[in-house]
Amino acid sequence: MTLGPLMGDMTWPEVQEAISENYNVLLPIGATEQHGPHLPLSTDAILPLMIGKGVAERTRTLVATPIYYGMQSKPLSGGGQGFPGTTSLRGTTLIALVRDVVGELIRQGFRKIVLLTWHMENTGFTYEGADLAMRAAGDTDARVLSIDNAFATTDMKRIESMFPAEFPGWDVEHAAIIETSLMLALCPGLVRVERIVDDEAERHPPYDMIPAPPETIPASGVLYRATLADREKGEELYEMLVEGVASAIVTEFGS
Repeated sequence: MTLGPLMGDMTWPEVQEAISENYNVLLPIGATEQHGPHLPLSTDAILPLMIGKGVAERTRTLVATPIYYGMQSKPLSGGGQGFPGTTSLRGTTLIALVRDVVGELIRQGFRKIVLLTWHMENTGFTYEGADLAMRAAGDTDARVLSIDNAFATTDMKRIESMFPAEFPGWDVEHAAIIETSLMLALCPGLVRVERIVDDEAERHPPYDMIPAPPETIPASGVLYRATLADREKGEELYEMLVEGVASAIVTEFGS
């Protein structure tokens, strides 16, 4: 019998059975952050959760309850902290949260743990938390696969070629073409289609300023032309992401 895939929907005996059968466990790590007037605040948690569910169909993997809060939004990559609804953690809090959750998974008996992070600002903090958990566990045969960028498991050039004239680069891909395409494919009921807008900052320097100059933050929170999103391309992107993450799991954990 296939178990899961959502660990939060399971009973403890079912989780115990999965542990005894050496299942992987995937922890989606996202954020609660503005994604323009058309996408929900939970976009960065929904997408790794949905990818995790797809991965569970191809591997022996449970999907743990996502972490819905993340590191504070940086102005150039997420619009910053000035939008209502964006609710963030300090870096030290995120490190401690990941450390505790990973430590609990190890304590329960999971030995193959996958961290799938979507929110870019979480990078580094999730790794630190997992590393601290492994250190605290001491002599353990547990292993952690940390994926900070799911797109890095795919053919990046193929993705860029899907939007040849319109793709502006990953540094402004927030609530724009890629994320909107994925949400149209996976959770269309959460996309306010009539509110999709095109926007971009007056200037986008290759560095950060604190506080951020107002002209570097788009008024809508959308960093580029979200109207170029496409549901069918979102479906293709999703398949590529699931395949890439599943392949990484099989490579490192065997199944």
